[in-house]
Amino acid sequence: MYHFFVEQEQIGEGVIAVTGPDVNHIKNVLRMKPGERVLISAKAGGDYLCVTKELAQDKILFGILEKSESEMELPARIHLFQGLPKGDKMELIIQKAVELGAFRIIPVETKRVVVKLDSKKEEARIKRWNAISESAAKQSKRSIIPEVTGVVKYKDALQMAEDFGLKMIPYECAKGMEETRRLLQTAEAGMDIAIFIGPEGGFEEEEIRQAGERGVSPVSLGRRILRTETAGLCVLSALMISLDR
Repeated sequence: MYHFFVEQEQIGEGVIAVTGPDVNHIKNVLRMKPGERVLISAKAGGDYLCVTKELAQDKILFGILEKSESEMELPARIHLFQGLPKGDKMELIIQKAVELGAFRIIPVETKRVVVKLDSKKEEARIKRWNAISESAAKQSKRSIIPEVTGVVKYKDALQMAEDFGLKMIPYECAKGMEETRRLLQTAEAGMDIAIFIGPEGGFEEEEIRQAGERGVSPVSLGRRILRTETAGLCVLSALMISLDR
C-alpha cells in the first residue's frame, strides 16, 4: 500500500487533497486509478486509510475510510546527535536512523569534524537530507517525518539535550558493557533520549569531559571499534528492541 504525508490543512470533511510533487508521482509514476487504497499520514499526527476518488490536474482527492492513531512510532523520542561525517555517509545514517525509529537527527560540528559547510551548501544539504528522511519515512510506514535540523555546535547540542531523561555518548575508551546495558534498560515511554555520535576521528577527551558535566553517560559498544555510520545505528537498534511494543 502506498504511503503519503500531508499537512493538516489538506484534510477536509471525509476527504484529503494531495497536492505538490506527489501529484505527478501518483499519476505518471505509480499510475494509480480510482478505487485504489492508500495510507496517508498527517504531519501533525494521525493515520488515514483512504481510497482514491479523483485524479485532477493539480491535486488528487482521497476519500477517508478510517482514521487511527499511529501504531508505527516508538513510545519514546530518540534524538540522534550525529558528528558530521565525510562524503555521503550522512545520507546513509539518516535513511537507516529513520527506519529504526529516530525522532530527530541533529548534525553536530565537533572538534574533529573535517566537513565544513558554508551557508549556501548547508541550506541545500539540509533540504536533501530532509528529502531522504521523508523517503525513508514513507518506505518504513512511519507516521511522522523525522526532522533533520541545521548543523549545531557541540556545546549547543549538549544544551539542547540538557533536560532529556536518558543521554548516552559511545566512547571507545569506555570500559565494559554493564553500564551500557543498565542505561538501555532505563529507557521508557514518554522519554526524550539523546545519542551523541562522534565523526570519523571520534571525540576528544575534553568533549567527553564536557558531556559528563552535562549528565551524558559515556558507554561502550563492545570491544570492536565501530565506524561513525555504524555506532549510532547500533544504539538505535538496541533502543528500538527495548522500547517497541
